Amino acid sequence: MLFRKKYINNYNPIFSIPINNKPRPSFIKYAMERASKIDVARTELNYVIQPKNIKTGLIIKRYRRLNEHRACAMRAMVQAMLYHFNIISRLVYASVEQLADECGLSTISKAGNKSISRASRLITEFMEPMGFIKCKTSWDKSSRTYMPKVIKLTSLFFMLFGISHTKLKNARLQQLGWVNKNLLIKGLKKISLKEAKLKNKNDRIKKLFEYREKKKKISKRKTLAKNLFTLSPCLSRQKILNILIKKYSISELKKMGSEGLKKLVNIEYFYLKKLASSALVDPP
Repeated sequence: MLFRKKYINNYNPIFSIPINNKPRPSFIKYAMERASKIDVARTELNYVIQPKNIKTGLIIKRYRRLNEHRACAMRAMVQAMLYHFNIISRLVYASVEQLADECGLSTISKAGNKSISRASRLITEFMEPMGFIKCKTSWDKSSRTYMPKVIKLTSLFFMLFGISHTKLKNARLQQLGWVNKNLLIKGLKKISLKEAKLKNKNDRIKKLFEYREKKKKISKRKTLAKNLFTLSPCLSRQKILNILIKKYSISELKKMGSEGLKKLVNIEYFYLKKLASSALVDPP
């Protein structure tokens, strides 16, 4: 029994709308409402469709239904993916990490390391092989690491809660009409669905690259912060002062004065102290 209690950290994951809540298009609101009224983890599609190996295309035989822990995770994840769904590009404008955080599926170890394996396994072992989503990962040459997954929702995903391909297509055309209306107001030319889709996709990839660069900088600062706070408060402040002196020009330091510099050291000290014990920022 003790083993089973430790098996899952959150038995009832629920999607929580982000603090910076943004107005969602009527189609997304409608889809989220539909998905909340139907048990997406127990619909007929989950029993009729056989998952396929993403690399080989060969069918993966299933002999049992989703266990309740994964089913609960899927119910929350569907809501999160819909909330971040871009109607035109059909991409989810959130990373797996962000989706996991908002669904209560991520955990932090005693050492301060974040794990999103429950959300990641749901995507790679079930939702993608079943054909509900498609994932693409890009290689970042500058950092020599893979970028966060770009998730695309398929027509099958919407069929989970009774939204047909035709209704999805109509929603995309309606959204395109709204986009073109705004372009005309700005004195710009209208664009086709294909052009809008490509633009949105490129914007998403650009944001992911920007986030990767931001994450790299924060990671470096976090390493600095952890090293600083192995020292005494006095030595930590002295090192921060030395860093700030190198950062600003002589004229800027004179303008700032000793009091201004002292204030800046205090701000940096408490920021780095907080950063040393926190997880990295979420992707866009």
